Amino acid sequence: MRTTRLLRASAVSAAVAAALSTAAPAAVARDGMSISPSNILALPSVIARGGQLTITVDGCPTGGTMSSSAFRIANLTPFPGVRGSSKGVVAVDINASPGTHGITINCNGRTLSNPAAFSVIGGVRGGLGGSTSDGATPTDVAIGGGLVTAAVVGGGLFWMRRRAERRA
Repeated sequence: MRTTRLLRASAVSAAVAAALSTAAPAAVARDGMSISPSNILALPSVIARGGQLTITVDGCPTGGTMSSSAFRIANLTPFPGVRGSSKGVVAVDINASPGTHGITINCNGRTLSNPAAFSVIGGVRGGLGGSTSDGATPTDVAIGGGLVTAAVVGGGLFWMRRRAERRA
């Protein structure tokens, strides 16, 4: 009978210890001292130079700062409607180097880095249709000249034929 009581007491003690161990981290997180940034999300994850990038950080309820090699230091503000998160919008520098870039977050005196948060792609040569040449190539000139010659000869033959029909 004593062993049954002893087993029950140890089972109850184990259950209480398990309940307290899961409740303790939640209590520490609520006091504000142990809140640290986590889960850096940059959208879009692939962006052209000069585009706008939105960064969201969990575990940063009071805001903070963010920095990267692709943009200047900017502020994070508390995200409305999402408790414990902050966000910020930045413009990627027009001269940012193509490739993968990291983001460093400073929130509540704690730092979090994501070394591969987003990628910058090279700019597009707008207005040139993706062309990489600076002018007409010799082949383009030959084709164009041949088309103009064919049009002049064809027009001349048509005009001469119509003139001959009027005389007859």
